[in-house]
Amino acid sequence: MAPRKIITITRSSLHGLDSSDAAHITDVKDVSSYSWVDTSIPTIAVPGSPPLWNPPDINVPLPKDTGLYCIAENAARLPASPMAPIFRAIFATDPTFDVQPIDVITDRHNIRKLLAYIKPGSDRDKGGSFTMRLELVRNTLLLCRLDLPATEYIQPHEYRGHGHEYEKAYTTKQFDGTAGHHRIVSYRFCGLNFLIRYETDGCVSPKKEATVAHKGLFDPSDLLSLPFAKQASPALKRSSPKMKVLLKGKTVPLESILEIKTRVLGRSLDFADVAPQLWVSQTSKLVRAFHVGGCFEPTYVEDVSAALQEWESDNQKNLRTLGALLSEFITVLKGSGGRGTLRYDAARDRLTISRYTGETRLLPEDLYSEWNERKRGAARTQESESRNRR
Repeated sequence: MAPRKIITITRSSLHGLDSSDAAHITDVKDVSSYSWVDTSIPTIAVPGSPPLWNPPDINVPLPKDTGLYCIAENAARLPASPMAPIFRAIFATDPTFDVQPIDVITDRHNIRKLLAYIKPGSDRDKGGSFTMRLELVRNTLLLCRLDLPATEYIQPHEYRGHGHEYEKAYTTKQFDGTAGHHRIVSYRFCGLNFLIRYETDGCVSPKKEATVAHKGLFDPSDLLSLPFAKQASPALKRSSPKMKVLLKGKTVPLESILEIKTRVLGRSLDFADVAPQLWVSQTSKLVRAFHVGGCFEPTYVEDVSAALQEWESDNQKNLRTLGALLSEFITVLKGSGGRGTLRYDAARDRLTISRYTGETRLLPEDLYSEWNERKRGAARTQESESRNRR
């Protein structure tokens, strides 16, 4: 029996959705971060370390991308619960973090897909059909993409550009044995409180972020002397039976986080093409690198903070619709058992939410206790009593 549809949102009904709140992101906070560690047991290092922007001083042609790459690293490394690392990292950073005031928890990718649906062509990388699981935990909406392949293999005869090779050549890992670096930010938008997870390409040093790419090497030790660079001592903390949490890495502020985009010289890469991605994660540093046959032109790190604010102001109607759409998801799930499957059919150009009747939940059972007010209250009382005895 096919799952029963709860609601269908057509293009015409979408236009009727509009939030009464101003569609501006406010109260942005760095919550946590982590890097995946290459081990047989799923392991994250918290806070981890993003790769450092470290362009080479000699411009040499780079090979094209070939081989196996993670598209959705969290799903590839922890397929049973791709969202679990969000919470493991947060509680390793701050054991007292309260998830109950959060309205929406999701990956950046999912918000980009919804924006691309609201305004077709606004994010050229995110068009087409998609499927997401929705789950309401008390009043918190969880969104998890279902149909995204976790990995892809680029055959030697295929050409998919040089983006992965560029990142390897122009950034330096801060410690060996790590893979992708993921960050979690919180903010308020359209009357809702968000937790957004996203993967980042790297970070820059504030004192060197404006230098042209081919004017000398960046010394990774510079980062350690900066006031924001707090280095965690390696230790295991708040691990679960299915994944481990290693306290290791350096805390890097949001304003130093970098997004890298590569293109063939002559092919446009307008800011509007990347603005939705940067806006969702509030990433203010951008590298646009152009090449001919894998030989890249010198480039520099752009501060796009002002451009992001302008883009937000210019897209108020679509952003208000985004806020209203997410609020609609919450309302629908509250009246239909709290779990659903969201599908966008590109051929019919419509969204549907159907009731999810499976047994699988989006989080491990122990994490649901974070929404249990009695348990959290008891834990806080115990913590307070412990402090008073000291």
